[in-house]
Amino acid sequence: MNRTRVFALLTLVALLAISGYGCGGQESDTTETTTEATTETTTEATTETTAEAKGPITVGSKEFTEQLILGQVTLLALEDKGFEVKDNTGLQGSDVVRGALTSGDIDLYWEYTGTAWISYLKHDTPITDSQECYDKVKEEDAANDLAWLDYAPLNNTYTIMMKQEKADDLGISSLSDLAAYLNKPDHEQIVFATNHEFSIRDDGLLGVYDTYGFEFDDVATMDSGITYDALKNGEVQAAMGFATDGRIKAFGFVNLTDDKHFFPAYNVAPVVRQEVLDKYPEIAEVLNPIAAELDDATMSDLNYQVDSEHQVPKDVAEKWLRENGLIE
Repeated sequence: MNRTRVFALLTLVALLAISGYGCGGQESDTTETTTEATTETTTEATTETTAEAKGPITVGSKEFTEQLILGQVTLLALEDKGFEVKDNTGLQGSDVVRGALTSGDIDLYWEYTGTAWISYLKHDTPITDSQECYDKVKEEDAANDLAWLDYAPLNNTYTIMMKQEKADDLGISSLSDLAAYLNKPDHEQIVFATNHEFSIRDDGLLGVYDTYGFEFDDVATMDSGITYDALKNGEVQAAMGFATDGRIKAFGFVNLTDDKHFFPAYNVAPVVRQEVLDKYPEIAEVLNPIAAELDDATMSDLNYQVDSEHQVPKDVAEKWLRENGLIE
């Protein structure tokens, strides 16, 4: 009788254990926990993949120093914000890089408002006001599915240069000062160096004469690059150039202020294919603060580091971005 009761009791315990195992025992808890962990890991991995999947963005530029620097600035800044980038900088000529943008071979590059207004949008009359030129170019290029981000203060337009020391001696800092000096009967002779195109353009020397009411004592016509050397070597006392050229700093020149705002606007701004900007609107958040920091003096200094100190554009761009807190 005792044996029978013991056997029954053991049987009952065994049945209860089996029942408990199948209704939420330890193995069931482990399976549930594992499923939750797997789901959480998968969700995190998917989120991380989505966060990293920005780009690729293909950045272009023209082939001269200033454009190469701006191209590297863009590549580094976008990469710093997690974009995959492709370098297609150094394209030969304005028409080539514009064609690469409109065809989709590149996604963005920095362009000059005056160049777009005259060369791409086919207007004959230059615009001298920076904001007006930018607004009109931005509006018209929207029809080409191109978005202009904020333009920079730097305006790489024509300039009339003198040696800083000479300008200081004569009390000349602006084109109005130059006109007042040259209209004095007893002034020292000032010979002006210019390329042929500037000498005959209405938005060049002829327009300067009409706007400011003076003429140089003599004009020497030569290739664009030679005007800098002629001024440096004392062969002339003033010369035409481009406002952000690195040689202005290297040779100790000063740009005379265009105080009547005669010269056409050539402010630079990033131009992005609209479909790319729609997909990645944060591109504007990356590049607009950079544009705000680029003025004539800054760009001239960056150009100087490449042209005169023979530094690499990427190194110059990275140093400037870090110094200004634009990349980490």
